[in-house]
Amino acid sequence: MKWIDLRSDTVTQPTPEMRRAMAEAEVGDDVYGDDPTVNRLQTMAAALLGKEAAILVPSGTMGNLASILAHCDRGDEMILGDRAHTYIYEAGGAAALGGVHPRTVPTLADGRLPLPAIEAAIRPTGDAHFPVTRLVCLENTHNLCGGAVLDVEYMQAVGALAHEHGLTLHLDGARIFNASAALGVPAAKLAEPFDSVTFCLSKGLCAPVGSLVCGSREFIHRVHRARKMLGGGMRQAGVLAAAGIVALDQMVDRLAEDHQRARRLAEGLRALAGVEVDNDPPQSNMVYLNFSDPARQKWPGVKEAMAEKGIRVSPREGMRMRLVTHYWIDDEAVERTIQAFGAYFGGKS
Repeated sequence: MKWIDLRSDTVTQPTPEMRRAMAEAEVGDDVYGDDPTVNRLQTMAAALLGKEAAILVPSGTMGNLASILAHCDRGDEMILGDRAHTYIYEAGGAAALGGVHPRTVPTLADGRLPLPAIEAAIRPTGDAHFPVTRLVCLENTHNLCGGAVLDVEYMQAVGALAHEHGLTLHLDGARIFNASAALGVPAAKLAEPFDSVTFCLSKGLCAPVGSLVCGSREFIHRVHRARKMLGGGMRQAGVLAAAGIVALDQMVDRLAEDHQRARRLAEGLRALAGVEVDNDPPQSNMVYLNFSDPARQKWPGVKEAMAEKGIRVSPREGMRMRLVTHYWIDDEAVERTIQAFGAYFGGKS
């Protein structure tokens, strides 16, 4: 049985072109800075994001943490949303390893942080009772808000606010190229207000490993030290970077196909009795579901029923479910999924 894996776009496997590039990659020792394939990838990434420099790290979590460590000292404070991936899903690393205090503000359903809430969270200067506000973090696309896309105008407004108060601005842009595809604007335009940006190669771009941190040369120098401290310095990493180069060359421009399939998936599922699509229509490659039929609201019932049909799904919080389209989900997979849910939920409403 050919599995349809909708758990995440992290399940993507390297393409045949990536595997060939990895096998043939010219490599060196990246800790010394002499891996030519890593250097090429970093130059490409910086150019695509409109920044001076970039650095390869093993994961998005390390990229975000290394960025926070490069921006903040121990006892400093960062402002971020209460539904941010960095706050919820990254093991509290900024606090545990960096001594950086997170101050959360409410995240709106569309992934935005209200500008007045951000401004109200900035600590008064010169008062020894408070941590020092140093950093504001945004996420685009926003995972827990259904893959919501933050537009250029909003991000520029947050950038203006942060810089007006002397703060730095970091973007968890794990899926920034999805946001770029959804808005029809270059990723560099989305990254423009930010002092630093991370993005993942290992999600919808299909590379097996790796994320990039982009920013000024001076900032990336500090991230390089943080990466070493966190154990992220790799040696002949060009084997991995080669797949990342193929990802940036071949996978960015096709992300709109994943968005189109997510919309088709949502369209098919919203018609079923007991199924509610939270983010209707989806803005990017994620479909979030809730189930209103009490008889079918128990895990692992839905998960097991889908597995019997060769479809992998996983729950989120409560009875919420996220389905994620990606390179390995084609039109046939979308229709098979709609049919499987239809069989379980008894057809149309």
